[in-house]
Parts: sequence; structure tokens; C-alpha cells
Amino acid sequence: MTANDVLRILLFLGLLTALAPLLGRQMARLFSGEHHILLRLLGPVERCLYRLCRIDPKEEMTWRHFLLVLILIDGIGLGVVFVLQLTQHALPLNPSSLSPVAWPLALNTAISFATNTNWQAYSGEATLSYFTQMLGLTVQNFLSAATGIAGALALIRGLARRSAQTVGNAWVDLTRATLFVLLPLSFLLGLALVSQGTPQTFDPSPTVTTLEGASQVIPLGPAASQIAIKQLGTNGGGFYGVNSAHPFENPTPLSNFLQVLSILLLPAALTFTFGYMVGSPRHGWALFGTMSSLFLITLSLSLWSEFKPVPSLAETLPMEGKEVRIGVASSILWSTATTAASNGSVNAMQGSLSPASGGLALVNMLSGEVVFGGVGSGLYGILLFAMITVFLAGLMVGRTPEYLGKKIEAFEIRMCAIALLAPAACVLLMTALAVMTEAGRAGPAHSGAPGLTEILYAFASMGNNNGSAFGSLSANTPFYNLLGGLAMLVGRFAVLTPVLAIAGRLAAKKISPASAGTFPTDGVLFIVLLGTVIVIESALTFFPALALGPILEHGLYLAGRAS
Repeated sequence: MTANDVLRILLFLGLLTALAPLLGRQMARLFSGEHHILLRLLGPVERCLYRLCRIDPKEEMTWRHFLLVLILIDGIGLGVVFVLQLTQHALPLNPSSLSPVAWPLALNTAISFATNTNWQAYSGEATLSYFTQMLGLTVQNFLSAATGIAGALALIRGLARRSAQTVGNAWVDLTRATLFVLLPLSFLLGLALVSQGTPQTFDPSPTVTTLEGASQVIPLGPAASQIAIKQLGTNGGGFYGVNSAHPFENPTPLSNFLQVLSILLLPAALTFTFGYMVGSPRHGWALFGTMSSLFLITLSLSLWSEFKPVPSLAETLPMEGKEVRIGVASSILWSTATTAASNGSVNAMQGSLSPASGGLALVNMLSGEVVFGGVGSGLYGILLFAMITVFLAGLMVGRTPEYLGKKIEAFEIRMCAIALLAPAACVLLMTALAVMTEAGRAGPAHSGAPGLTEILYAFASMGNNNGSAFGSLSANTPFYNLLGGLAMLVGRFAVLTPVLAIAGRLAAKKISPASAGTFPTDGVLFIVLLGTVIVIESALTFFPALALGPILEHGLYLAGRAS
């Protein structure tokens, strides 16, 4: 690594640590209804939307009603994106005259963008029209991110309220998350990307003659607007097939830095939003500290793996698939951030990472993507681990477990178990099915341990709503499209449903005052225990699969063998 690499990473970590608390505090004020400058500027727009949609913003919802609204929003979005793909040949803004999308791929894509996964088994610029990209995918990038934020807010209110039967108003949370948070930030990032050369146009893609005399299509389109929200909303699906490795989507080192920073910004800021809304800012810092510690461990090990000379490569660095114009270190920073944050976008080939760094990216996803995680989903994911942590701590000292004054009982732990184990079971069972069937084995480009890693990575990505992939896997088949669509639904709603059930149960409980026996959740001990619980749960669940995949592959790699 060069001094510039180290400086760039330190600048990234410093800005993230400085900006996240500031943004988190502003979001806490916004969602708590406190005085906020954006409420003054955009308040008339918000009130107009409520009147048009006949929504009473003061009406509170039970957790079941809240969940129904979120499912309804995602379901409508799923249906719209599906129909747009099937009919895009007859719709406007299709200058390349692209054909309808085959229904298994269309269904997979619709589910993907409704669940904040943005898994792409297609090349965006060659498959989807401008109209489908804008009205379908870009809109869903906003709505799926807002859904995650709304789910997190419901759980926050469940912990903050006492003897209540409601967890807020889902319509208000969705509106404010979109109008006051996602839209302004996306507008600013979109302008920055346009200034760096990212296209934002409706002009058709021109065909030019290269220096070699061949014809080449230069893909244009309204890219910057979609790229901004895909990063900020931890969506990740690219306007272009190769995602942020495309020089139009990610033109300069500055655009690269802004995009990777935006991937983690909102998930990190929401930990502070949580701390302020429950009246314990120090606890928000504890959650941020846990996430940051695990992130730094993964990043450090990945950088060590990629910069370690390999005897089988004559002591040279493995450069295949890396983003040479931006640098290996920036490629690894991106791969770590994108898999830690449920984003899934890439600026280099994930399949060309060393087995160790590729395996660490896989571990980021298999941990439930709570090392920052998705917008909203990362927060409520780590809160599930926090409840398990205080439950275990309470058992060890023979005291009724409490979390922020709320007693954690059998119901909460059962719901936590369902939310954490459902995606894990989905990933392992679907990976086993793929390995056992001819249709599944036809996907990976390699056999043996590398092939198992490709399949495991794919279902880990879909089952945890990430969206990144090893590009060598041929995923555009009915088998992977349909089974992957089911994995994405499980990864989203088998977690969100128990989370909201916990929110409703906790909201109805009283808050017990802290005493001498209360386990503090804002210190180093809590950070260590929480991080340990996350690591142990992931290891117990996935170590056998990892041992047969990336761990074995890494041993073969050091020995100079492919399989």
C-alpha cells in the first residue's frame, strides 16, 4: 500500500465518523417532529401529499397495521416494475428499441428492487429502457430504502415508548424519509456525479468508430440520478451492467470516494438517530463503535490478503479484476463497504478478489449485514443482536434481562431467533439445492471449492438483500431467477415481520428505572460482548460451508492450485 492509499482510507473513516453523528441528530429531530429547517421548507409539500392521499398524519398504527402498509408499498412497487419490464417495448423513452424482458428475469428484478436487494442478472444499459430505469428502478430505490427506515423507526419507538399500543404512522415515516432525507441527499450527490462526468441525458446512445475501426455503442441515459439514490439508499443496482466499474458511472477518484462514503453514511447515521430518540446518545455511539470495529477488522484482513505477495504468482500482487485506474486499496475499501452495508454495488470484479478477501466479503453478508447494514435494516438487525446480548448477559448473572429499561422475555428472543435464522436457513438450503441439482451446478464457472463459493455467495447476497455477485456465475436462468426471488423475499420480510412484532410488544411494556444491577449498554464491555455474539452466531451457522468454500479455496490458492 502507498501513503496515498492509507491517507485515502483514513480520510474516509474520519469523514464518516464526523458526518454520521451530525446527520443522525438531524434525522432524530425530523422523525421526532421537532423544529427542523426542512420542515419549514418542504412542510407544505408534505401536507399537500397527505391531503391528496387522504392520510391523517396524527393517526397512530399498531405494529400489524404498520407492517401491512410496508408490505402494500413494496407489493405495489413489485407489480409496477414487473409490468414495466414486460411492456417496455411499447412505452416511451426507449431510444434503443429494447425488447420486453423474459418473465423469470423480470420477476426476479422486480422482487430484487422491492426488497432493497438490487440483484442484477442482466446488463442494465442493454436490457432496460430509460423509462423502465427511471419510473421503475429509481423510484423503487427510494421506496425500498424508505421502507427500511420506517421499520427501524417502529422498533425505536417500541423501545422509547411506555405502555403504548402503537408504533407510529408508516405513511408519515415513508413520506418524511423520502422527502426530507433521501431526495435532498440524492439531489446533492447527483449534481456532484454530473460534475465529474456521469451522464444525465435522454439522448440515444450513439455509435462511434474506434481507433481499431470497429463500431462501439456509447451508453448514455439518465444515470446520475439513479446512481445517487442507489448508493445512499444501500440499493446498489447499477445503471450499467458492470456497475461502478463503468467509467461513466464512476468517472473519477472523487466520484469513487463520494459514492463509497455515501454507501455507509445513512446506515451509520441511523445509529445516532436511534441513540437520540431513545434518550441515550452514548448507546448510539456504542452501536456505531461495534459496527466500526467489525468493519475495520474485515477491511484490514482484506487489504492484508490482497497486498500479500503470492508464491504461485512469482511474488507479485493479484491484479486481475481490480480497478487499476482508482487503485487496489480503493477496490478493497469498496468491496468491504458494499458487502457490509447491504449495498451490493461494485467498482471491481468481486470474483477476482483473493479467496480470503472474497470470503471476508461473504462473511460480511452472512453476519446478517449488521456491520452498518442496509438503510434501516442494518440498525434493526444489530438491535436484534443487542437484545440477544443483554439476554445472555442477564442469564449469566441470574437477573431478568433488560434493554434500555424494557424487559427482554421469551417472546422477544423467539422473534429474534426467527429473524436471524430464517435468512441463514434460506441461504444454506438453497445453496445445498443448487449443488445437488443439474440446473444449479450449471451456474458457476468453476468446479470444486471455487464453484461452491460462487453459489454460496450468490444465495448469501440474495438471502441477505445485498445484490453483489461473483460475475462468473451465470445467474440468468429460471432456476436462479425464481429461487433467488424467493430468497430475497425471505431475507426482507422474514426479518421485518418479527422486528415489528417485537416493536409492538416492547411499546406496550413499562420502562424500568436503571439500578445497580442493570447491565450498562453504552460502554466498552457491551461493545465487546455484542461484537462477540455477532461473530459466534455467524461462525456457528456458516463455518462448515465456509470451510468447504473460501477457506479451502484460500489454501489451494496459496499452494498454486485452482481446485
